[in-house]
Amino acid sequence: MRQNTFTRLLIILALLAISAYIVLPTPKPDFVKNLVFWQEPRGRDLQIKQGLDLKGGLQVLLASDLPGGVQPTPEQMESARRIIEDRVNGLGVAEPIIQQQGDDRILVELPGVTDRNLAIDLIKQTGQLEFVDAGFTPLLDGTPISTTYSLYGGLLFPETLPTGKPISETLNAQAATRVYNTAFTGEILQSATPGLDNLGRNVVNFTIKPQFQEAFRRYTSEKLNQAMCIVLDQRVISCPTIRAVLSADGSISGNFTREGANNLALVLSYGSLPVPLTIETTRDVGATLGADSIRRSLVAGAIALIAMIAFMVARYRLPGLLSAVTLVFFMLTSLALFVLVPVTLTLPGIAGFLLSVAAAVDANVLIFERFREELRGGRTMRAAVEAAFQRAWPSIRDSNISTLITCAILFVFGNTFGASAVRGFAITLSLGIFVSLFSAMFVTRTLMRITFSEQAETIEARRAALLGV
Repeated sequence: MRQNTFTRLLIILALLAISAYIVLPTPKPDFVKNLVFWQEPRGRDLQIKQGLDLKGGLQVLLASDLPGGVQPTPEQMESARRIIEDRVNGLGVAEPIIQQQGDDRILVELPGVTDRNLAIDLIKQTGQLEFVDAGFTPLLDGTPISTTYSLYGGLLFPETLPTGKPISETLNAQAATRVYNTAFTGEILQSATPGLDNLGRNVVNFTIKPQFQEAFRRYTSEKLNQAMCIVLDQRVISCPTIRAVLSADGSISGNFTREGANNLALVLSYGSLPVPLTIETTRDVGATLGADSIRRSLVAGAIALIAMIAFMVARYRLPGLLSAVTLVFFMLTSLALFVLVPVTLTLPGIAGFLLSVAAAVDANVLIFERFREELRGGRTMRAAVEAAFQRAWPSIRDSNISTLITCAILFVFGNTFGASAVRGFAITLSLGIFVSLFSAMFVTRTLMRITFSEQAETIEARRAALLGV
């Protein structure tokens, strides 16, 4: 038992040290940032991100720009909204506000965005990718060209797209400039990720959807040693020569910077916008809460925390002091998780976090009350500790499960109706609930085992003063 308790204490101290390091607002070295591989490279700053209402950011109003003033359908606008939200999340901007305004506009609010030009370009880009047959004459990167797909939807493999049409030599001949045959569109892609080739150059690796792999294999086998241009929005971004027969995957190479490869992968991964969009207005948004308001909120939070700890110590004496240590562990670990996930803190998100603090304190109250009852019933201190946790667990478990169910409902609601503030509240509250369960059942239990097992005789001699029993 003693060896097990010592191991648990080492785990707690290690988690506490790691959490404190993550939460500290200091620059982290690159090798530490690279450990959070699930985050986008651009967003790996390992700092607590603040939302638009706390930090300010960029607001962009987009309007549909269909030819002839045609109105987009509600389905097209909703699809465009979701694609833009995915692209923005890929930028490392968590909890954005992406809302449809009227019938043909989309409002985008990006908290904490510093590179506004990059964000705007990524949002509005239609991202129409084409694989174009260039024959034996590769084209230079950046060359604007006309393609059969951009003119009339013509494809060498029209079966790969529901709206695809066969190549028409008549229509090609009627064009004022040379028209290149489009073999496929980006719809055949299953995924696209930035990477490095064998020479350390930036590339975009892609995989082909299973149903299109045979067509892609046929094309690359017929066009060996010929150029296949990768065309984005009718502009050549790379024109490699086909050196081998490809079917399931490949890579797009060119004069990419790391950032350029990442941006292209984002556009390709999250699809083409169903309607072209034009920027109607852009403006920088100031924080809803000024620096003075944030400072006052922090002071109020600190006062509330001190008052809570004072109450626990006054009510439960020594166990209350242990709960203060647990509460510090809970807060540091929760904030570290917000950094690692990452979660952008907005006012609703902070409210969810504060509610989870209350849940953490409530779990300790249940444990300490049961501990007192067991002592009054004549149990030894060690036995009272184990019985207290065993008997308090069902109440703690059931109350937190009901809260997590509510969080799940709120998260689904926020995802379905684009209410990102509601979703942020649900995320911070649910993460806090999981950490509070760990804090109560692992951290508090370990501290109480050490305190009331190793120092049982000393505490028993001063039982009334130290325990209030």
